Amino acid sequence: MVQPALSKLARCDLTELSRKGYIEMATRLGRLDKRIRLAVPVEIVSLEDPTASERTTTENVCSLGVRILTQRTMERNERVRINSLNGDLRAPARVVYCQRLPDGRFGVGLQFQGAAPNWPMDSNVGADD
Repeated sequence: MVQPALSKLARCDLTELSRKGYIEMATRLGRLDKRIRLAVPVEIVSLEDPTASERTTTENVCSLGVRILTQRTMERNERVRINSLNGDLRAPARVVYCQRLPDGRFGVGLQFQGAAPNWPMDSNVGADD
């Protein structure tokens, strides 16, 4: 049986691929976890300035993080705590991105730090692709 010719990339070992950045790049190509549209009322508290808190609602969630809508801009890598207003959910997170929306609010992506929280599923739930 004849083996098909392997590309140069396929012949490299994992160490070489990692050194060249291919593995890191591949992990950034798309979502690692499916998002779920879920509106949960939360309070976002800055760990740098605990007086800077805002009550808002999640837009979507996954096991790795959450997207919220805020009235204020947030800095990338800013550390925050997410507190559910319905229940005992408390989760530390960091800001991954903050984008201005046409209506003047900001869409903020937060990555959980530590164990992923269990979101209350009695809120408005829907699949998000």
